[in-house]
Amino acid sequence: MALRMQKPTAVVLGAAALLALCASAQALAEDVWPSRPIQMVVASSAGSGVDALARLMAQRLSIALKQPVVVDNRPGGSGVIGTNAVVKAPADGYTILYTTASNMVVAPAVLKTIPYNPKKSLVPIAETASGGVVLLVSNDLPVHSLPELIQLLKANPDKYGYATWATGSSGQLMMEWLKKQTGMKTDHVPYRTSTQLLTDLSSGIVKIGWTDPGAPVPFLRSGKVRAIAIAGNVRAPQLPEVKTMGEQGYAFDAVGWFGMFAPAGTNPAIVKRLSDEVNKAQASPDLAATMKAMNFGPPPVKTAVQFGETVSHDLDVWSKIATDAGIQID
Repeated sequence: MALRMQKPTAVVLGAAALLALCASAQALAEDVWPSRPIQMVVASSAGSGVDALARLMAQRLSIALKQPVVVDNRPGGSGVIGTNAVVKAPADGYTILYTTASNMVVAPAVLKTIPYNPKKSLVPIAETASGGVVLLVSNDLPVHSLPELIQLLKANPDKYGYATWATGSSGQLMMEWLKKQTGMKTDHVPYRTSTQLLTDLSSGIVKIGWTDPGAPVPFLRSGKVRAIAIAGNVRAPQLPEVKTMGEQGYAFDAVGWFGMFAPAGTNPAIVKRLSDEVNKAQASPDLAATMKAMNFGPPPVKTAVQFGETVSHDLDVWSKIATDAGIQID
């Protein structure tokens, strides 16, 4: 017996047409992205090192995407203010975040509460710079290496404090990790900025301090402070004589980085386009020269997936250190 096919009803045809129209509209929207300016939220103040690198990348992306990429500085709250603004933004590719490891993996490790999940609320796009924090001493402190500093602090428990640019910073967690490895005793002295820290370090008010790799270069060149170690796997280009912590017997499995993120749910095609354009810029010789001048390592070139793996790994590393040291900030 032959089967008799029923004719599609008007409702079915209408629904099919509507679905096709929606799919076409979505494809068209993706094809023309970006069709308007993109907001790059920077979780740091204007004029900072983070801001300088963000504006450099915004300029490159504006040319590549043929749309303005407008920097919007949202400092404060260890990066929470700027990050949360992006988390709450529409996931349409028109709001992206430029931030640092200190904000994305260190702050969540030490803050008691944050209004988002650092592993789920954002999508990694690309890593844009990397470099280890630098351990410095005042010129009147008689040490020239990390082992010498450890020996001095163990021989003089609690005599010397160490400074970093903030409570809960990667510098503080780094020193707490070293304290656990060595048994030395030294108290934390938090500052508001690296500039204030370096000014007091150069005058001997504090004897030991950690900063990002770029901030101390003018002080080091003037001979006002001395660098004795740097975190990470490679030496800083402006400090080739300063050995890494690993070279001095204390290898550490995470370094500082800058990077870009989008709200969770952003179309993967848009994320890939952004990642690809960033990595094209990263491969340019002039950007490598700029990174070297700012004392960062060679510009990293990673896929979004590879960068995501770095973020997840580093969050686990810093969280363990914070838990072991009992560091938690309300």
